[in-house]
Amino acid sequence: MKKIKGFTLIEILLVVAAIAILAGIVILAINPNKQLGETRNAQRRADVTTILNAVYQYSIDNGTLPAAITASSTDVCKTGVSCGSLIDLSVLTASEKYLTALPSDPKSSTASSTGYQILKTANNRVTVTANNAEQSATISVTR
Repeated sequence: MKKIKGFTLIEILLVVAAIAILAGIVILAINPNKQLGETRNAQRRADVTTILNAVYQYSIDNGTLPAAITASSTDVCKTGVSCGSLIDLSVLTASEKYLTALPSDPKSSTASSTGYQILKTANNRVTVTANNAEQSATISVTR
């Protein structure tokens, strides 16, 4: 009698199942949605710092904060659109002296809003906030 060499169906199924389990573990470890959320949050942190730095550079050059900033937290208006009740920081982008354009939230900006909010306290401390941060992060910078 001849002996035929090869794999049995059970052996092949066990190898496929082991590969599927390992692939599932790798996908959970990488978690692309979490990675993308962290990337967008990093962009938000950079954006709020950029806005705040431009506001303070403006105040150093002009001796006062931009007049549009109020004591209540209000959305910042995008560059070159009608602002309505939003905070107009076009003085920062005029002649591209402080910013070329106001940065926008990577996921939740609208046609007129950058997705970031700004306010000043009675002591002229300014806070810029990204309210739509992902993964329960709090992104806010005050100076």
